[in-house]
Amino acid sequence: MAALTGRVAAFFGPGKRMEIREYPVPDPEPGAIVLRTTLANICGSDLHQWRGEFDVEKFGRPYPQILGHEMTGRIFRLRAGVTHDSAGEPLREGDRVVFRYFYPCGSCRACLKRVARACPNARTYLKKSCDHPPHFYGAFGEYYYVRPRAAVFRVPEALTDEMIAGVNCALAQVVGGLQLAGLRVGESLVVQGAGGLGVYACAVAKEMGAGLVIAIDGIPERLALAKGFGADVLLDLRELRTPEERVERVRALTGGWGADVVAELAGHPRVCPEGLRMLGRTGRYLEIGNINPGLTFDLDPSLLIFGNVTVHGMVYYEAEHLAQALHLIARTQTKYPWARVLSHKFPLAQINEAFQTADQGQVTRAAITF
Repeated sequence: MAALTGRVAAFFGPGKRMEIREYPVPDPEPGAIVLRTTLANICGSDLHQWRGEFDVEKFGRPYPQILGHEMTGRIFRLRAGVTHDSAGEPLREGDRVVFRYFYPCGSCRACLKRVARACPNARTYLKKSCDHPPHFYGAFGEYYYVRPRAAVFRVPEALTDEMIAGVNCALAQVVGGLQLAGLRVGESLVVQGAGGLGVYACAVAKEMGAGLVIAIDGIPERLALAKGFGADVLLDLRELRTPEERVERVRALTGGWGADVVAELAGHPRVCPEGLRMLGRTGRYLEIGNINPGLTFDLDPSLLIFGNVTVHGMVYYEAEHLAQALHLIARTQTKYPWARVLSHKFPLAQINEAFQTADQGQVTRAAITF
């Protein structure tokens, strides 16, 4: 009998078309799971790598790579001994799951401080190309190899793929990020950028008790979606064209004080000086979007000093944030339009067209279907 194979979109570097390749589907090692992918979103970080803003090779990741990590799927092969998810719920082949796509080592200084999201070893599996077994380590493939020690949570069948595909990246990250920034009941939040991260942040903030959520973007569809996710005020970049106008508007909306928290979710450093100026005294700036080494901005540090401002950088999340994100969707599935964050779908064979569409900025999330 011929070995079962699965297709992937192999990435060979910026400016090059991804190629469809086939690899044998592996048997899971002890503690591992093989998933059959059902839906995979194109995250902003995928676009940064595709454009070359985030240099994959400089991070020791040889080509070809498989991009993508924001996804869901059903258990295809379950190793004997893997019987329950991270919450103690039983697991069986065919169950749909979300999972943490990185693997903290448990023994580095960050892990020992219980900040596993900062583990420098969490994605060492990317230091081999997808030509090496177990091959399927990116979302843009028909299968995905979930390694041992992963945080895995079974998904209630009432939740659709479209609702939960963003749980294991964008939503879990803003859940953890807003907790890190210490958003309190009644406080104000400015969301810079109403893409997937931004619209999720609006809902998370409202569920945390934020008194005023202000979303900034220049695309009407994104602004409308942010409104559906709980944004109280929308600032349209087409109307407020300068940073000065937008800063003045935020201060007016907050009684002249400034925002308690500003979350940078646009993914470009040019918005950072503006966001810092929107903060009131004792404000907190949450930086999640800028992952591209070498892209910088000019900073007047006196803004931090005289404002008693705190800057929080956040990459990845803790396992508890993933569980909280899934519970949030389950609890509010009729309150917020979770499925509408995904605006465009493409089959795997059209992945290059999907990335081009996402790159044009007219979508909140494009996704690959299988």
